[in-house]
Amino acid sequence: MAKRGVGLAAVAAVACVAQFMVVLDSSIVNVALPSMKSGLGLSPSAQQWVVNGYLVAFGGLLLFAARASDLFGRRRVFQVGLVVFSLASLAGGLAQDGWMLLAARLVQGAGAAALAPSSLSLITASHTEPSQRTRAMTWWGVAASSAGAAGIVVGGLLASVSWRWVMLVNVPIGIGLLIASLMCLAPTETGQRRSRIDLPGAITVTLSAAALVYGVSAAPDAGWGSARVVVSLVAGVLLLAAFVAIERRSSDPLIPLGIFSLANVRMGNVLTLCMGAVITAPLFFLSLYLQQVLGQSAVRTGLSLLPMVAVISIGVLLSQKLIPIVGARRLVVIGGIIVAAGLTWVGQLPVHSDYVAHVLLPTVVVGAGTSLTMMPAIVASTSGIDPRNAGVASGLINMCRQLGAALGLAVLVTISTTVTSHSTSSGNTAVVDGYRIAFYALAVLGLVTAALALRLKPAQDTAADAD
Repeated sequence: MAKRGVGLAAVAAVACVAQFMVVLDSSIVNVALPSMKSGLGLSPSAQQWVVNGYLVAFGGLLLFAARASDLFGRRRVFQVGLVVFSLASLAGGLAQDGWMLLAARLVQGAGAAALAPSSLSLITASHTEPSQRTRAMTWWGVAASSAGAAGIVVGGLLASVSWRWVMLVNVPIGIGLLIASLMCLAPTETGQRRSRIDLPGAITVTLSAAALVYGVSAAPDAGWGSARVVVSLVAGVLLLAAFVAIERRSSDPLIPLGIFSLANVRMGNVLTLCMGAVITAPLFFLSLYLQQVLGQSAVRTGLSLLPMVAVISIGVLLSQKLIPIVGARRLVVIGGIIVAAGLTWVGQLPVHSDYVAHVLLPTVVVGAGTSLTMMPAIVASTSGIDPRNAGVASGLINMCRQLGAALGLAVLVTISTTVTSHSTSSGNTAVVDGYRIAFYALAVLGLVTAALALRLKPAQDTAADAD
């Protein structure tokens, strides 16, 4: 995968920076949402879709892009993704109306869908020695895990100048990565016959994700029994069923359903789905709480959440050392319990808070628990996968993370908005009531993650499944 004379470290560096950039963009806009709202006249629903539009396009197209990278070459798909992502970032930064920004975010998500699975499969395909692969995947995990929290910090700093820089910052990074990929990455030998991409599968899974997220997000305004919500949710479920049926019959499916015969692949992706919500939603609600309830600036909001970045990065590195000692299953169980405790603590948010007691300490606990779950889930999700399906496996991981984030955020915003509208309090007190319930719901999800992790199999069982 690396060009002759180029070390594996260079390939890993390109992959990690790309992954950092695409995950960063799922959270970097959070701090800029208030200024985007005032600058472009965004409604509360449109504010949510600045985040969810990116996540839906990202998650929905991941399998399509992952399969394309296996069939047509990882480097080629990676570079196409870079160009699309960078151009969409430029268009978003220059947007003059709300619809232009939302459209740019959708296209940006499509570019991210090409980048994310390619970035992980660059590592899994080039690092064939187990210890090298684990080390490189650990750094990839650090990039992915820390980017979500770092997006809040970077977004705050950039939004203090202009919200437009939150989008435009990706352009020079994308250009730099494109040059690096031309210098470091060799053309990929796919080892597979050229075949047609499963376009029906790609369309149905993407529309299914969009319909489900739209149905949930529209419920607070339209009502759960409204035709708009019911039709959207039913359509989402039917499209998902159609996707499965298409994959069963396709000679070249987006995802070979046989990989789900590996128990840890199944459970690892379910865990990643849950953690997508646990990682993304707290940053969204805390950003709104610090700015719109406490009146903090974008910069101060970013700096208030900065300690999470260090904790997540250190924790992911530590989890690599702990996996062979503690075991992936126990590590995720412990991490899920810690996450639940931290989110319950965050749920004590008052209208007038003390930073250390109500933000700093609980978010550090949440970050510590989150960091312990990520690497075990990634390792489990890729164990025993045929190298020819490396792109599909990494696409599944990223799809579950992004769709978990989108669906989780939509559900939690719905819960929060409903609680706020029915609260006996008023003003910021009612808003905070909604945030509290959202954090308690996330704490329950953390416990569910810990319980599900008990079904992960030890490494030797995974190897037996693969055989």
